[in-house]
Amino acid sequence: MTSRLIETSPRRAAQIAGIGYLVIFVLAIFANFIVVTGLIEPGDAAATAANITESEGLFRLGVVAFTVVFAIDVVIAWALYVVFRDSQRDLSLLAAWLRLTYTVLLGVAVVFLFVVLELLSGAGYLAAFDSGQLDAQALLALEAFDYAWLVGLVCFGAHLIMLGYLVLRSGYVSRILGYLLIVAGTAYAADTFARAVLSNYADFEDVFVAVVAVPSVIGELWLGLWLLFKGGKRAAPAA
Repeated sequence: MTSRLIETSPRRAAQIAGIGYLVIFVLAIFANFIVVTGLIEPGDAAATAANITESEGLFRLGVVAFTVVFAIDVVIAWALYVVFRDSQRDLSLLAAWLRLTYTVLLGVAVVFLFVVLELLSGAGYLAAFDSGQLDAQALLALEAFDYAWLVGLVCFGAHLIMLGYLVLRSGYVSRILGYLLIVAGTAYAADTFARAVLSNYADFEDVFVAVVAVPSVIGELWLGLWLLFKGGKRAAPAA
């Protein structure tokens, strides 16, 4: 009786993961592309600080959105483990740990967004710095956010590769989805390493963004919808 009360079925876990995926899909787009990327002027600390100060409410909503994504990702890591543990328990657990590691680094990255708000808050103790210094430190904190998240995406990429393999091993999910997740995970890792290795990464940034975005958006949105409507059900093997 006790085990029935505390054990979650793969179907219920899949629904939880599917809802979580769709929520973070919307929140991540809002927080990253509309708020953070939209307010940052690359290389221009003063303009970036002015944008954030003028749109402080929007920036704070972005911080909230990232924080919610951080919390939901923990739940998704657990739920995906439950969904795929019958296929291969050890690899499913490893995939969950990889996602949790990424999530921790995302949480660390969000701390730098709070630092940005503090630097631009006008607090009395910041009078030791002139406005130019504060603007420069705020931009540096935004870059630190980006780099912390970027390092985390290596683990997230490994998670997607492992998840794609679990999809292929499951036998009841489209193999195309599995391959898409593997490609997306490889692209995430390649992008991070390219930023570290290539001094002229900016010349190829648009290409890398496209290589990462296309398979990840299609693959993860597909995965989220599959989890919500079909995940955890025992069905005939997928083609």
